[in-house]
Amino acid sequence: MSLVIPRQWIDEQRGQGRDVCLVLDAQSEIEARTALLNERAHDRYCSVYSQTPVAELAAAGPFLIVLASADIERMTELLHAPERNWGWLASIAPGDLPVWLAHWRARCLVGVSPNRALYRFQDNRVLTRALGHLPVDTLPAYLGSAISVCYWQGDQWASVDNPMTGEYPLPIVASWLNVPATNSQRAAICEANALRFLMEHHQQACLHVVKQFPLLEWIRLQCKQADDWGWGRAEQLEFLLTHSLKFPGYELPVHWHPHPEENAAEHFQRVSRIAILCSAQGTV
Repeated sequence: MSLVIPRQWIDEQRGQGRDVCLVLDAQSEIEARTALLNERAHDRYCSVYSQTPVAELAAAGPFLIVLASADIERMTELLHAPERNWGWLASIAPGDLPVWLAHWRARCLVGVSPNRALYRFQDNRVLTRALGHLPVDTLPAYLGSAISVCYWQGDQWASVDNPMTGEYPLPIVASWLNVPATNSQRAAICEANALRFLMEHHQQACLHVVKQFPLLEWIRLQCKQADDWGWGRAEQLEFLLTHSLKFPGYELPVHWHPHPEENAAEHFQRVSRIAILCSAQGTV
């Protein structure tokens, strides 16, 4: 890892004949995405989630955008606000965008349906944790065709070079999935998975939620409650989301909350039985 100034890193990569690619977390950067994609040739950008099982999230998911010289000025606001965690930069060989797209499409979904989760590679905090823990010999399988990456690591800009670029199959054991996550990363992953689940199964109910609360704020509160209760499994989060949508105020009633003597597993078993009973009786 080397400390860098992003503008200098961009100039150096372009000076070596490489394309500079923006990995943009479009979910929170809609204006930037719109500005950068306006009148851009279709072969110069791609949505990672399109043509995948989570294609309904394509507009809000990560975008890979090959930057032109004129885009650098459009990037000024992003480069001056790295604390927004909008993504990161990578250099690739000209023409390698389709290969790099296939690389991340193979890695953005974790597990199998119905317990599939999203790996938020577009989040610079996730990238920072991975690059800080992965052995050097595992970087090629993680970074693929990226020659060098430039990213905000929380308090400064840094860069890492890929020791051997190329096309790599997804390993049977993806070491980057075993990197310990920070609390903020776990929260971001939970929120992304919650949004995916809601868009797949409860879009109409979410339209009612947004009449009272911003949807992402409500999702954030649900994820915090799941974390407070120790409900870390996907089915537990999905249970919490599904049943919260059924109650006034879109939150579980007090008698569904944990009892002092219950651990997380006992609590989940109890409210699962309540939910089954309510369903049998035709009540909420």
